[in-house]
Amino acid sequence: MREIFYLTKRNSLVFLRDRKAVFFSVLSMLIVLGLMVIFLGGMNSRELVELLEQYGGERDLARDEENARYLIQMWTLAGILVVNSVTVTMTVIGTMVQDEEQSRLASFYVTPVKRGKLVLGYVLAAWLTGAGLSVLTLAVGEIYMATQGWGLLSPRVLAVMCGMILFNTFVYASLGYLLAMFIHSYSAWGGMLTIVGTLVGFAGGIYLPMSAFSERLQTVLKCLPVLHGTSMMRRVCLEEITETTFEGMPHQAVEIFQEKMGITLTAGENIIPMGNQFFVLLIYGILATGIAFLLNRRRRLKDRTE
Repeated sequence: MREIFYLTKRNSLVFLRDRKAVFFSVLSMLIVLGLMVIFLGGMNSRELVELLEQYGGERDLARDEENARYLIQMWTLAGILVVNSVTVTMTVIGTMVQDEEQSRLASFYVTPVKRGKLVLGYVLAAWLTGAGLSVLTLAVGEIYMATQGWGLLSPRVLAVMCGMILFNTFVYASLGYLLAMFIHSYSAWGGMLTIVGTLVGFAGGIYLPMSAFSERLQTVLKCLPVLHGTSMMRRVCLEEITETTFEGMPHQAVEIFQEKMGITLTAGENIIPMGNQFFVLLIYGILATGIAFLLNRRRRLKDRTE
């Protein structure tokens, strides 16, 4: 445990001391958040108001517009939290690629520390750092919501969201480590981060609602962990505002909206339960961790024979 603690601390500090890496991690999050709020947020808000007018008959238009704005802002924030869970953890995992490129990893291998502990040192550092910055993002988002007069989420919802952040970042830290095992150049890893950072927004239905994709593409995306993580986060943080916004509306209207915006996912005609989505993410995390340990064991055996 002592070795794991010091390895985790060392890997976390390597990232945090790189001010440029931390700055651009935070800056990219703020840029995406700003673009979503300014451009796509307004468009999605108008569509929601039109839906309320279509199904709700006579309604308070000003109140509907205000609720719609808040709902879409929270929808956006939940997506950004998942983006951070992926991109920040993978940025921290890049420490391992850098260590290998600069031959520091080979020095670790000749020490008495077991390779399994080295794996945990990188994964835990990525997990904790990614979770910390994601929680910071949630706090900044809540402060912004409060300044707009929308108040704060309930303590129960905030606690559940923090738990989901911890769970998501662990899964993506494990997947990121497994991916990093096949990349041996830090510049190549930087290029990979650019690709992943771009694709994750679309794969998670974060930049565009699910209704913007074809049914075939939606089926493919439902096999990926990012979409399920985003859906779970949105289902929790939008629970309260959805009830307020759709007050007096038929349940059918709520279901249509939630499916269109990727808040709920369906398999056939049935909504996928949150427990099943949790299980999908858990399987990805366990498989990634297990494969990483097996690959490290094979490399160790290969090094001994050589």
